[in-house]
Amino acid sequence: MAKHLYIKTFGCQMNERDSEIIEQLLAQSSYVLVTEPESADLILINTCSIRDKAEQKVYSLLGQLAPLKKKNKQLKIGVLGCVAQQESENIVKRAPFVDLVIGTQQIYRIPEMLDRLAGNVTVREIATDLAGSFVIPAFQKLLKGNPPSPASGEFRKFVTIMQGCNNYCSYCVVPSTRGREVSRSVADILEEVQLLVEQGVKEVTLLGQNVNSYGQTNAVADSPVTFAGLLHKVAKVPGLERLRFTTSNPKDLSEELIRCFAEIDILCPHFHLPVQSGSNHILQRMNRKYTREQYLEKIEGLRRVRPDIALATDIIVGFPGESDEDFAQTMDLLETVRFHGSFSFKYSDRPNTRSADFTDKVPEQIKKERLQQFQSRQDQISLEQNKKYVDTVQTVMVESRDNEKLKGRTGTNHIVHFPCQINHHPGETVAVKITRAGMHSLQGELAEKI
Repeated sequence: MAKHLYIKTFGCQMNERDSEIIEQLLAQSSYVLVTEPESADLILINTCSIRDKAEQKVYSLLGQLAPLKKKNKQLKIGVLGCVAQQESENIVKRAPFVDLVIGTQQIYRIPEMLDRLAGNVTVREIATDLAGSFVIPAFQKLLKGNPPSPASGEFRKFVTIMQGCNNYCSYCVVPSTRGREVSRSVADILEEVQLLVEQGVKEVTLLGQNVNSYGQTNAVADSPVTFAGLLHKVAKVPGLERLRFTTSNPKDLSEELIRCFAEIDILCPHFHLPVQSGSNHILQRMNRKYTREQYLEKIEGLRRVRPDIALATDIIVGFPGESDEDFAQTMDLLETVRFHGSFSFKYSDRPNTRSADFTDKVPEQIKKERLQQFQSRQDQISLEQNKKYVDTVQTVMVESRDNEKLKGRTGTNHIVHFPCQINHHPGETVAVKITRAGMHSLQGELAEKI
């Protein structure tokens, strides 16, 4: 008899992929996904603690779920991910009705933990050991056995190639929530990509906290290979049409990797390269291990080998000690690089980070003003960059349909809306002539050929 599973995912793409893995694992125990928590037998909240707001959302959701647990004593509720890793004791205190608290390295144990909880309303399972390995026998067995096919219309997937981080940026919780870097074996990665392609997946994004350092810090199960070498191997999987990756630390961006954008036809010309600040003083305090000048050299190298590449970044404004001059250098970097887009945030203290103890905090109002200034200028630049695509023909992979309009995505990661009378399917590639540009998307019409 089928059991109903509801998963709420907060935060990053890594969490999205973890939720997919959980869904696949639990499908083997007869769980089917539902869209409403009220109809679930098991509710899992996959959490993120990169920013404070995400944690607040988790506790707010738990408060909303409490009445469901009171109504149905057999309902199981679990908190997973980074917040569970950091705050297991607080979760138990603030939400004593929670049945499972599972850290980032222990999600593969969920089936066995649920087995122990079956029929028992008085026991709680807690697993937050960070010593787990990225050799995942349970999941590898699932992949090699009878993996569930992607749901209808799913043409793109994340494939995790590594997890954890060794960089210890002074503001970041990842080393304390995800642990040290661990790389997955090339053979396992290629096997998963091949299985996905056989099931109809057209686009794969290789995923890790710092994919650029893949294979550098632990011995993988097969021959040592750089991340650039891995990209070349994955790109050769027959039937794969598009290849992407995220996320990258600029300090580990090699010339070999930069050349991949010229050498690998299916590698999309889009690169999200987080800089965080344009000030060397702030970059040093952040422990980012590169300078503004080095970052700009890498940008120049990327544009030299792939002139049409679309660049995006992350920015933190109001980091402790950030002066007006430091912020001005960030604005100057924006003008110099002219990113197609960016994710920008006000700095906030996170648990177990060095910057939380810095005493020279920037006042909230100044952080707010700086963020508004940065985002306003970024919007203007994004529009200016997007207007360059008008009257060009772009290769667009269809994502969805809404009445007579289709939505798709270019290799440069631009969303494109265009009318169509023909029933094109998600994952199908079409040629679209761009007729209009907005700050966050493009509009166009079908063209005769790509």
